[in-house]
Amino acid sequence: MSISLPPAQPRQLAHTRQVTFHGYRRDDGLWDIEAHLRDTKPHPFTIPNERTWAANEPLHDMSIRLTVDTQLVIRDIAVAMHKVPHAGCPEAAPPMHKMIGCTLGAGWRRAIEENLGNDKGCTHLRELLFNMATAAFQSVTGTFAIQNPDKPPPHLGRCMTWGFNSPLVERLHPMFFQWPEKAKSLK
Repeated sequence: MSISLPPAQPRQLAHTRQVTFHGYRRDDGLWDIEAHLRDTKPHPFTIPNERTWAANEPLHDMSIRLTVDTQLVIRDIAVAMHKVPHAGCPEAAPPMHKMIGCTLGAGWRRAIEENLGNDKGCTHLRELLFNMATAAFQSVTGTFAIQNPDKPPPHLGRCMTWGFNSPLVERLHPMFFQWPEKAKSLK
């Protein structure tokens, strides 16, 4: 089944943000999850007292590489800021190392906010980090596997399709169908 957007009203493009994520299995058993963000405008753009960008010249062009293990614990992080609008922007790269040791799982967004929130980091790098967890989850082998038969895998109960009362969970993971109710009865 496909759901399409309805036809748009007449309009003109004002801004393009391109975001990509890639997951790589490394030869040493670790995984690299890479994210890239690029912002452009189809017309010249000026930030007063800064500079003017030509049409389609990137205002932002930045990348993050997280190296994680099979448990999704961050082992290393690298940041590239090829294009940024302000001279102080690259100062946001070193604080990113505070994320080493964090796990891309429960509490991920909280860890980002605690370590890099507000003026401790860069809004654009935080936005990439938020979604790197789902890219890692899709990339790293075994994240969908049941590790503990007494505990649902982490993707269950996180969206409508994978909800504990959904037909998909009933079909693919019947032991966790209606899990919250079953868990209460086991106590």
